[in-house]
Amino acid sequence: MKIVITGQSIKIGQLLKKINLIQTGGQASFFLAENKVKVNGISPQGRGSKVKVGSTVSINNKLYEIVSE
Repeated sequence: MKIVITGQSIKIGQLLKKINLIQTGGQASFFLAENKVKVNGISPQGRGSKVKVGSTVSINNKLYEIVSE
């Protein structure tokens, strides 16, 4: 699934909100701790981790491709 973002990057917490997996940014840390999330095969280091255009994000084995508008 492709996720379109404005700019060249998005924080992982903002991405989780954008795809409606969390309601608030405060839920991001809990979500990351309780779910299998990888950015280009690497676990993000907190909700402020940046995801760049062209990255592949895996959330509980569902793949998302980050693209620019």
